[in-house]
Amino acid sequence: MSEDPPDRTPRAVPQGRLTRMLRIGGLAGGIGGRALAQGARQLATGQRPNAQDLFLTPANAARLAAQLAQMRGAAMKLGQLVSMEAGDMLPPELTQILSRLRADADPMPPKQLQRVLDTAWGTGWLRHFARFQVRPIAAASIGQVHRAQTKDGRDLAIKVQYPGVRDSIDSDIANLGLMMRIPGLLPPGIDLPALMTEAREQLHAEADYLREAQQMRRYAANLAGRDEFLLPVPDDQFSTPDVLAMDFIDSRPIETLAEAPQDIRDRAAQNLGRLVIEELFRFDLMQTDPNFANYRWQAEGGHPDGGRIVLLDFGATRGFSPPVAPRYLALLRAALSGDRADIREAAIAIGYFRPETPEAHQEMLLGMMDVAFAPLRAGGIFDPASSGIPQQVADAAMQAARTRAPAEMPPPEILFLHRKIAGLYLLLARLRARVDLDALIRPEDLDRMLAARS
Repeated sequence: MSEDPPDRTPRAVPQGRLTRMLRIGGLAGGIGGRALAQGARQLATGQRPNAQDLFLTPANAARLAAQLAQMRGAAMKLGQLVSMEAGDMLPPELTQILSRLRADADPMPPKQLQRVLDTAWGTGWLRHFARFQVRPIAAASIGQVHRAQTKDGRDLAIKVQYPGVRDSIDSDIANLGLMMRIPGLLPPGIDLPALMTEAREQLHAEADYLREAQQMRRYAANLAGRDEFLLPVPDDQFSTPDVLAMDFIDSRPIETLAEAPQDIRDRAAQNLGRLVIEELFRFDLMQTDPNFANYRWQAEGGHPDGGRIVLLDFGATRGFSPPVAPRYLALLRAALSGDRADIREAAIAIGYFRPETPEAHQEMLLGMMDVAFAPLRAGGIFDPASSGIPQQVADAAMQAARTRAPAEMPPPEILFLHRKIAGLYLLLARLRARVDLDALIRPEDLDRMLAARS
């Protein structure tokens, strides 16, 4: 087993409910202790401490991000969700710190890795491999990925789940829920129970690697014959509930396309946009994790600027309840027509707010929708990188947070969809790629997709 130093310092994954509970308790105590000390210093100088300013500091955010990244599992996943759902309402410096949770996690040490693989494959498993790279090529919230080559020449990517992740999901979420209630740690208006429920359900799904292999095959069947995309194929010999083996696809990070010619970037953007439309309206199967690392680029024919998009990581793949797609089609039709009453009716049907929601709050949310839908009504070529939409929506969200109005969060499945769309938007902006909205969103095409699906 070849051993190369990892890019990040390996740290053992804390195991056992008691151990993880004590870690979370110590984290909460440390944050609270620093807040009390700072508050005492302010009182001594005649200042009146503010709870949110005391708890929601860059130092506390950095400590929170570092500890959750080391714990991995449900702890890190909940931190990811908070940083994404609350990001627009957090100060930019805190959002930047917490964004670490959407990047790589700390890898586990080689000895812990070997124990996990001994349990999954039995001792002596190394005899099946000509080469096994100990240094992970990626490390995320619930597992890390290694490259290996079998004795018969198969080049594999092997995702190994961190030990104890599945058993600790429920207790991690419950303990973190208590910690997240520290005053000022979250901005007002965040529906923490909904985030906790979402994190719990998503983690249980993602922690079943045999389910992920099935989802990968389902997704590939939907894209059969499509040359613009490439997916890995699961390897059944080495796949278990805790280990997912698949063929390794030689590719590079999708962000490297930012230096490609404009037409290549635009073609990739159009394909990615069409894929999201099809996921919702044709497949009823969406890969809802917007991490950039889940997209790669494979060059074709030796030409680095031409190729196809590699799709990875199907643990967060899911469908939607039957009304979601028709209701979104109704919302798109209303948005294209600009009919405010129809937009409001469609927004209520989806769950963005309730009929009894105060009118001022409804108008604020409808105003945010007007901003988001403006490019659709304008049509033509849309350039996300030059759009001011994210900042306008963020400003509106911050204003809503300051009013301390009751939270109006849509159903959890809608949050999954939001994350996918927001992630795509950020990716296209990073690539400086443009999309043809007139070609991408035609209500009559969406009608046909829904009809064919039913």
